[in-house]
Amino acid sequence: MALEVVSLSSGYGPITVLHGVSFRAEPGRVSCIMGRNGAGKSTLLKCLMGLVPARSGTITLNGVALHGLPAHEVPRRGIAYVPQGRRLFGPLTVAENLAIGGLVTGNRPETLHRVLTLFPRLRERLTQTAATLSGGEQQMLAIARALCLDPRVLLLDEPTEGLQPSMIALIQEAIVVLKARGVAVVLVEQRVDAVLKLADRVAFMVSGRIVEDRDVSGLRADADAFRTYVGV
Repeated sequence: MALEVVSLSSGYGPITVLHGVSFRAEPGRVSCIMGRNGAGKSTLLKCLMGLVPARSGTITLNGVALHGLPAHEVPRRGIAYVPQGRRLFGPLTVAENLAIGGLVTGNRPETLHRVLTLFPRLRERLTQTAATLSGGEQQMLAIARALCLDPRVLLLDEPTEGLQPSMIALIQEAIVVLKARGVAVVLVEQRVDAVLKLADRVAFMVSGRIVEDRDVSGLRADADAFRTYVGV
């Protein structure tokens, strides 16, 4: 189920942030979006979820139009979103957060089992309130809650930001498993090492435009593209 974006423009009020963005996310592949702060990466993900309306252009999943849908309808089409900052329900337990994530699909037991198999640490903390988890565990929960939708496309906005190396490794391993299951992953990431390890393609954004979209196999950590578009 490929996610395809063609000539997408969007913004806030009179301000246009996205200018004719086009890219494609394929099943079983990780498509990374990189760029400096303010390039429009998070706005792009919000637009894909219907949280920021598209002004022009198209968003389709397996040929079915998503642009113009209200935000609450987009997850029903198979797209899940993990925003920057996690946005968990802090006073609720781990189990309750997961149940909210699975509401759209009816909280199927087999889906919850797959999610907890992917993140076994959460199984040990089902009765613990989300606010008392460590930062890494909260990020696991945010991803797990999104996966309770059993999505075909997963949008991740800087999922390893601020985490210790051991937690980063666990989350990266989970992304590899999801890729093997055929999920199309769209990853906003600033860490060059993570992009080279996880991504199949990388699109570089500058001022709301994708200026270069290329296969990761031709990139190295010292590539000019990283210095030019990300400042690394």
